[in-house]
Amino acid sequence: MKVLVADKFEKSGIDGLKAAGCEVVHEPELKDDALTAAVAETGADVLVVRSTKVSEAMLQAGRLSLVVRAGAGYNTIDVAAASRRGIYVSNCPGKNSIAVAELTLALILALDRRVPDNVAELRAGRWNKKEYSKARGLYGQTLGLLGSGSIAREVIRRAAAFGLDVVLWSRRFAGQDRPLAKEEAQALGLESAAPIVIAPSPAEVAARCDILSVHLALGPETRGLVDAALLGRLKPGAMVINTSRGEVVDHEALAAAIKEKGLRAGLDVYRSEPPTATGEMSDPIVGLPGVYGTHHIGASTDQAQEAIAAETVRIVRTYLQTGEVPNVVNLCRKTPATHMLVVRHRDRPGVLAHVFEHLRQGNLNVQETENVVFEGAEAAVARINLDDAPAPALLDQIRAGNADVLDLQLIAL
Repeated sequence: MKVLVADKFEKSGIDGLKAAGCEVVHEPELKDDALTAAVAETGADVLVVRSTKVSEAMLQAGRLSLVVRAGAGYNTIDVAAASRRGIYVSNCPGKNSIAVAELTLALILALDRRVPDNVAELRAGRWNKKEYSKARGLYGQTLGLLGSGSIAREVIRRAAAFGLDVVLWSRRFAGQDRPLAKEEAQALGLESAAPIVIAPSPAEVAARCDILSVHLALGPETRGLVDAALLGRLKPGAMVINTSRGEVVDHEALAAAIKEKGLRAGLDVYRSEPPTATGEMSDPIVGLPGVYGTHHIGASTDQAQEAIAAETVRIVRTYLQTGEVPNVVNLCRKTPATHMLVVRHRDRPGVLAHVFEHLRQGNLNVQETENVVFEGAEAAVARINLDDAPAPALLDQIRAGNADVLDLQLIAL
C-alpha cells in the first residue's frame, strides 16, 4: 500500500507507516495543482494531510481509497466528493484535546493578567506596575462552554483547578436546564471536576458566564453561531475564547462588541487564514485593543503531534490488515436499505453469485452485505441489505435455482 503524506508529519509517524509495510512518499510542501498531480503520479492508495485542503480534483486524480486527516477537524477535506467516489475519510479525534485545552487556559490567563501587554511594555523599557496590577482574577468566575466534546472536557478538568464554576451548552443536552447529574459527569470522565450546570441554549450560557469558550465543530448549524445576539447577552468586559473554528464566530459582531461593550477576546482561529505556514495576516480583529491572537497553534505541541502520528499509523495499519477504517466520518449513520434478505446456505462456490444475479435481474440494489461462516465451514448466513423488497416469485427462483440455498428470510428494516 502506498501512502502519500502531503504535510509536515512526525518522523515517528513516517517510521510507523514504513514498519506497517507501507511505501511512504513524504512531500510536505505539496498544495493545490501540485498535490493533484502527485496523487495521480504516485498512484497513492492513502493520502495523509494536516491543514492542506483536499479538493474534488485531488480525489478524482488517482486511485485514492482513504484520506486521513492527521488531526480532529476535517472541514478542509471535500467529504461529499470523497463519499461520491467511495473514498473513506478518517480523522484523529481527541488526540490534540489536551494541547488545545492548555492553550484555552493560557489565553484566559493572559487576558486576565494582560501578559502580552506586560511583556511589550517591559521590552520597550517601560515599568508600569500601577497599570498592570489591575486584574480581576479567575477564582469564583463562571466559565461558559459551547460544546461538550473531548477538548471541552479537558478544559473543564483544568478549570476546576482555578476554582472556576462551569455552565455549558451542548447538542447532547439540548434544551435542558439543570445541574449535570453525577452519573453523567462520570460518563464524561468529569466526576472529579467542579459542579457543572447545563444551560438550555448558547444564549443562556452567554448570559450566565464571565468567560465564553467555544469548542464546536464547524457545520451548517454552528457556522456563525456566536453572533451579535449571543454576544449581546455577555456581561461588559467578558472574555470570548475561540480555539475551535473561526467561522463559528461572527467576527464583525465580535469586533463591534469589543468596541461597544469592552469585551476581550482570545483567538487561535480566524475566518480567513493564510494558506501556508507563513504569510500576511489581514484580519483586522487581531489589531483591536483587548484581543490576543495566536497563530492557529492549538494542537501544535510535540505531545499532541506524536499522539496524532501514532493514531494515523493505527488507522492506516488497520486498513491495510483488515480493510476496516477506524474513525471513519463519511459512512451512513443508518442504512438506506429498506429490506434485509437473510440467506442461509451451504458454504459452496457460486451460491452468492446465484443470489446476486437474481437480485440484479429484479433491478434490486445491494447496499450492504455480510457473510458469516459457521464453525467447520460447511454452512454460512449472508445478510443482504436491499433498496426494495424482492417479489415473491423472485424469492422462489432463488430458492429453487440452487440446491445449496437452504433457507431465505425477508426482513423489513
